[in-house]
Amino acid sequence: ASPRQAQSRPGRHTSGWHLICNHCPYVVHIRDAFGPLARDYAPQGLAVVAISSNSLRTHPQDGPERMQALARDLDWPFPYLFDESQAVAKAYQAACTPDFFLFDGARKLHYRGQLDGARPGSPIPVTGVDLRAAIDSVLAGEPPPAEQVPAIGCNIKWERGNEPDYFE
Repeated sequence: ASPRQAQSRPGRHTSGWHLICNHCPYVVHIRDAFGPLARDYAPQGLAVVAISSNSLRTHPQDGPERMQALARDLDWPFPYLFDESQAVAKAYQAACTPDFFLFDGARKLHYRGQLDGARPGSPIPVTGVDLRAAIDSVLAGEPPPAEQVPAIGCNIKWERGNEPDYFE
């Protein structure tokens, strides 16, 4: 996938892009919610894509073979793509996994932030409330949520020398 491909399919209202990886404890904590969320909103026109941009040199467990196995094991109904060049992560100025991006039918960013307030070791349940509220608002033609809590998690594992300017 490329940033240019970050667009709604014809007839789709919105697209959701999840920047994730296999190993991050923050992703592991919430990843069971990804499939149900995608299935809940697919009939309303949500197209979901998950992308891993981590370096294979430092994190081989985040590579395509294990990505494919994870997506199959969790029965994800969406593609899980590998961003080998890390161009997609850079284009979105992604900093961590997980990081959620939601685009409206005009391909305008509607939401960027967390799935919800759940964290590893926290009593807050995984509900997807923040991302679901954003999806509901875009599907209803409403403005983006006023409060968009930034995602928190593991930093993207950049290839040495490929770190973006915004990563310091």
